Parts: sequence; C-alpha cells; structure tokens
Amino acid sequence: MNKDNPYLLLTPGPLSTSRTVREAMLKDWCTWDDDYNLGVVQAIRARLEALTGYPDLYSSVLMQGSGTASVEACLGSVIGQNHKLLIVDNGAYGARMVEIARRLNILHRVYQLDECQPADPEELARLLAEDDTISHVAMVHCETTTGLLNPLEAVGRVVQQAGRCFIVDAMSSFGGIPIDFQRAGIDFLISSANKCIQGVPGFGLVLARRSRLLACEGQARSLSLDLFDQWRVMEQGGGKWRFTSPTHVVRAFHQALLELEQEGGVAVRHARYCQNQRRLVAGMVALGFEPLLDEALMSPIITSFLAPTAPGYDFKRFYERLKGAGFVIYPGKVSRADCFRIGNIGEVYPADMDRLLAAVAAHSDWQA
Repeated sequence: MNKDNPYLLLTPGPLSTSRTVREAMLKDWCTWDDDYNLGVVQAIRARLEALTGYPDLYSSVLMQGSGTASVEACLGSVIGQNHKLLIVDNGAYGARMVEIARRLNILHRVYQLDECQPADPEELARLLAEDDTISHVAMVHCETTTGLLNPLEAVGRVVQQAGRCFIVDAMSSFGGIPIDFQRAGIDFLISSANKCIQGVPGFGLVLARRSRLLACEGQARSLSLDLFDQWRVMEQGGGKWRFTSPTHVVRAFHQALLELEQEGGVAVRHARYCQNQRRLVAGMVALGFEPLLDEALMSPIITSFLAPTAPGYDFKRFYERLKGAGFVIYPGKVSRADCFRIGNIGEVYPADMDRLLAAVAAHSDWQA
C-alpha cells in the first residue's frame, strides 16, 4: 500500500478505487453549467443506458444519497396505492426492502427463505399464481449478507410470464456481472456509484424500462425520493438534478465508467472478479477456513467464511492485525452462523489476493 491508501478495502462497497477516480474529485463543478450537466451527467446516463444492451428501451435516473435511498425511491415511486409487492427475502437487503415497504405503507407479501437458500423460480411461480393481486416482484440479485447469487434470469422469466413488474436490487452486481436485461425481464434495476463500477459513495442509480417509468407519475410517497420527477427534470433539463447534485462524486463516477470501458467492459471485469474469488477461496480453504456457502451458490462479489472454532480466535483482533498488514475485511452479517466476509471487487487483482492470503497465514496464530 502507499500513503494514499494505507490498506486495501476488501469489502462490498465502499471499495478501493483507482487513483485517477479519486483525482477526478479535485475540481469543483457548477450544477447549472452545461460542462457538468451535458458533459458529465448526460454522458453518464448514456453510458449506463448502453450497459443495459437496450438503450432504446431503458432510461437512467441518478439519485442523491446511499444505495438504500435509491431502493426506497424506486419502491416508493413505482408501487402505487392499488398495487401489491412480493419481496424475496433471503438476506439483510431483502429484509431491508421489507422494512421500506412497511415504513411506506406499501401493500406487500414476503417470500421468506433461509439466508443460504436461493430463490426458487417454481415456488415463486406458485405464489404468483395463487395471488393475482400481486403486481410487482422485488429481489436482490447478489445478497452480500452471505455472497449468495439469486437466479436472476430464471426468476425474471417467471415474473415476466406472469405479467408482473420486476424490480431488481443489483446494488452489488451491476457492472461486475453480465446482466441481460431483456432475458431477465427487468423493469427496474437499482445500483450505486460505489460498487462494481468502482466509483465513490454519494448517489445511486435506477435503470428503468421507459414504458414502466412513464406510468409512475404522481405515485411517489416522498418529495426528495420521487423517481419520476427526478427523471423528468434530468430529461427536460439536460442532466439537471432537482436538488443539489453531488458534483465531485458524479465526476468520479464518470471517470470510473471510462475505466470500465478501458478495462474491456463488464465481461472482462467479471472475469477478474471471478479470478479474485477463486484464488481467495482456494487459498483460504488451504489455510483451514470453511466457506459458508456451497460453491454453486457463491458470487464473485464477496465470500463468507465460517469463523474458526479454536478458543484463541477473536474477530476483532484478527481484523486489526489484517488491517495493520494492509487489508480491511468485513464482519459477518449472517444471523445463524458466526462468519466474516472478504470482498473481491474494486481496484483489486489476483496478486492482491495472494498478498492477503500470506497475511492471513501470518496472523492465524490461534491455530497453533
């Protein structure tokens, strides 16, 4: 590591970024100036729409705040008073959508699963068939609670065939895992600046099927989180935001999108993340650690490992020692198992995984 970055963030976001992404924030921008709105914001929106593969069908909306703010904006604007939402809940972020629905008084039903169990398309089809009042389905693609990857295309086909609207929280997968929007039947996809695009925190994004978005006018349960109004102002104002734009963060995201293209696009970045994850898991298993999930359920985004049962193990001490060696990992978030998590995304490469594994081996002295 260097003086700019004393440690590498092996987390699901915020994550380690390139120096050039960080340097993009050194210039101030005026929110009314065309150099910013047309040259940066609209350029971002066009690139995001191109990433869907169907830019004529999808439009992009940028939203101030955390990724959760964009999830709340989407649910609170897309689900009308006469609609009913089915939420797939197999982790902390599915559960967060349930909490949002409760707070916003959205009529909803929960498809509850174990945190280590992916969504079952056949069961989902049964739930939709037995309840024709369900108008929308929401699911997290990559549940970073565990690292589990839900079967996006299989679920999306079921939702599409049933004629329902499909909302996907792809917070930790968009830009890092190839997604065919049409094959997956996606109507709204939500992500954040500080995930696989490798920008910094400060705003989220929604990629919306235009026909579905146009039907959302006047439905929002919030002023500042009105997805339709935010989109309309950006469309009519040439990239203008309704309220103060996080200009420095937006400029960094623009640079991050350029760097995604320079790397070779989503497929190439996905290959790097997969290589990171495979090397991590193989090395950790060789050191005596056990992954929480079966290999078939793992994503290339983040991996959960069961905590050692040795009496000398203490996560806080392990964390601090790895941090001192230049690596920050994540505590566990699984309710039924003691775990810790290691992310594979960001400006991170296989050689970094090798250095991490050497540090883990050096600081696993509780096994002695």
